[in-house]
Amino acid sequence: MHLPWCVRKCPYCDFNSHELRGQAPFAAYVDALLEDLEEDLPLVAGREVATVFFGGGTPSLCPPPLIGRFLEGLAARLPMAPDAEITLEANPGTIEHGRFADLAAVGINRVSLGVQSFQPRLLAAIGRIHDEREAQAAIAELALAGIGNFNLDLMFGLPGQSLAEACDDLETAIAAAPPHVSLYQLTLEPGTPFHRRPPSLPDEDACWEMEAALAARLENAGYRRYEVSAWARPGRECRHNLNYWRFGDYLGLGAGAHGKLSLADGRILRRQRRRRPLGWLQGPRIEEERWLEPAERLFEFMLNALRLAEGFSLEAFEARSGLAAADALAGLEQGRSLGLLEPVGGSAWRATALGRQFLNDAQALFLPVAGR
Repeated sequence: MHLPWCVRKCPYCDFNSHELRGQAPFAAYVDALLEDLEEDLPLVAGREVATVFFGGGTPSLCPPPLIGRFLEGLAARLPMAPDAEITLEANPGTIEHGRFADLAAVGINRVSLGVQSFQPRLLAAIGRIHDEREAQAAIAELALAGIGNFNLDLMFGLPGQSLAEACDDLETAIAAAPPHVSLYQLTLEPGTPFHRRPPSLPDEDACWEMEAALAARLENAGYRRYEVSAWARPGRECRHNLNYWRFGDYLGLGAGAHGKLSLADGRILRRQRRRRPLGWLQGPRIEEERWLEPAERLFEFMLNALRLAEGFSLEAFEARSGLAAADALAGLEQGRSLGLLEPVGGSAWRATALGRQFLNDAQALFLPVAGR
């Protein structure tokens, strides 16, 4: 579920998020989310919901009773797994006292907290609205609410950031004992203010040094890198995101949301909702709908699965893509010859250390080619 409003849009953000102008119409929006769900029900009748993810924007701006209204409506329409993982993204600058307790009461059992940094200078440099005190207060609120399953988002390669500052941020995060850490390098995405007016960022060598140092520290602290940007203690991997990376099915509801569904006849449907919140609210909601061609399935599967440290099995490839293992072998063998991919027992494949360093090159081996 995509909730698209933020207090202020960060200058590096290319997500479908929109600054608040007065009060957001959250009540009408949640009702529309349930209508959006109704429209997709014929495609997923009888399927069990394993995970729910409220992303944004800043979903923690939405009043908890409205989050509860949606979850109740979802459970009334589709069976929910008893242990369903229900995640909500939160910005430390939007957390009032008791907010996480109220969210837990309506069913949220996992929170992803967008900290990015604990240092005032760096937070100001990337346009964040919170400070270290608010980040620490939000983490304390999670504990008071009994939400022990949470993620901290951190970024490195920030404007003027040193290796020591990057390591200090990670030490502060580890001290909070999060079960999960997401670690991203700041990139300049087209269409963002940072892309139009680039800040002074650490060079490529400095960023590699930061990533290596941060990775070593996370490993020493008991975290396992299970995806390019995701680290977790054993058993605390994000099940919702694992489903993406394993090319699983998901409904995408809300303004700008994407969904992917495999149908009983073997076809795979991609749907994208309209991006502008008002346009999505007024309808029609679907902006684009298309069936994935075989070459697209191959590329999209590899685009996701090669991010995983565990890689994938050819059996999983066949089951999720509807293609034959032979359809992937040319690209896999080319990747092996380049040192980017490797077989790992049985029918499993994964990116090598070099392949993880140059992941775009490994994924590009499976791009659709005209005439093929």
